[in-house]
Amino acid sequence: MEKLDRLADPLIKTLAARLIMKSRSLKNSMGSEGGVSSRIRNNIVMEAQLKKRVLTSSVDISKLSIRELREKTLWFTEQMHFQSRPYGQYRYSPSGQSPLLYASVYACLLRDLYNDMSQLSFSEKQDWICYITNHQHEDGLFKDAAIANQLAETADWWGWRHLTLHTVMALDALGTVASKKLSFLKQFKNRSVIVKWLNNRDWNGNVANVSNEIQNYCALIQYARDYHDESWAEDALNIFYDELDRLQDANTGSWGKKIGNSNLLSITVQAGYHIWLLYFYDKKQINFADKIIDCCLSTQNKLGGFGPFLNSSACEDIDSIDPLVRLYGLTSHRRSEVKNACESAIAWILANMNRDGGFVFRRNEPFMYGHENMFSGINESSMFATWFRSLSLAYISKVLPNLQVVAFPWKFLSCPGYQFWFESPIRVN
Repeated sequence: MEKLDRLADPLIKTLAARLIMKSRSLKNSMGSEGGVSSRIRNNIVMEAQLKKRVLTSSVDISKLSIRELREKTLWFTEQMHFQSRPYGQYRYSPSGQSPLLYASVYACLLRDLYNDMSQLSFSEKQDWICYITNHQHEDGLFKDAAIANQLAETADWWGWRHLTLHTVMALDALGTVASKKLSFLKQFKNRSVIVKWLNNRDWNGNVANVSNEIQNYCALIQYARDYHDESWAEDALNIFYDELDRLQDANTGSWGKKIGNSNLLSITVQAGYHIWLLYFYDKKQINFADKIIDCCLSTQNKLGGFGPFLNSSACEDIDSIDPLVRLYGLTSHRRSEVKNACESAIAWILANMNRDGGFVFRRNEPFMYGHENMFSGINESSMFATWFRSLSLAYISKVLPNLQVVAFPWKFLSCPGYQFWFESPIRVN
């Protein structure tokens, strides 16, 4: 093992260095793609190194308290804060050079999750709110000139609609509401538009992006209903749910292609995650709950992560963890297996934590998130990964409330999106 570990770093760095050169120009892709990436992920040296990290983090779990974990993560978050600027401006990663709205939003959600917002003075909170709200345009979308490109206009796994959903969550954490109404949603006031729009999505192609698209629009319609008192929004959402129920696959509880291999299974669960959250927020009946649990459990790999590759990403992991945790208390189906899966996942999540207190998106790979200003190098922590992996731990605490490494009064939102939690039950079928 030690010999393999000594060999691992130079080999992986050589392969990943080529990937960095390639990924710097990947303006239309989420993260790292291409043949080099596949060679890194399937390399036996990579597997040996990852196994050692998981073994180390498994040992650490018995000694690591949530207080220590919280202190380390909040310390990293503070290092990303621009001290010389008005409050609330953050960089995306240690190598980042400029403040970004995305980074500010992640910091806000992360600090609120760890119940750290009470440390803010009144003036700091107002500065932070002002910084965020200054990015809202007349149509309601939040935009950041520092990451403007064509992708931001058209994508939904990243970009303006995706950023807007995250931003209204951050404003909720700060105790305020988006000042301008989300007028870009007005197209969905018409029933026939909704039906046609949903049926024209690329369900058998890029279903992961389709699900992001549906989540962005529908969660923001939920926000318009609950925070801006838009009277049309409830009817629009009911039409969406009727159509989504019709399109849902009874074999998986998700949407899109049939499962054919581990990669398609992962994509199926990722697609489901974005849409299931809409149902959970509105406390709508969850159909085919047992199938959803089966699919999510099937995505877990031997290191405890949830994805077809051993170095599963922050997205792949939470996309299975979130629905497993939410359904854990709603059905008796495979409860002990869900509990075991969550326990195994903790060691993997902590294996993605760095000494600086931050987390990586995907171990041993660089990651560019939509724009070169949202880039993190090989094993470099980022605000996005740190928030999402911390959120995974927070959700796992709902299944393992007495485990000291996650036992904390996590603070959830009541706002639509990713970070809400309601104790009241919903129906499953």
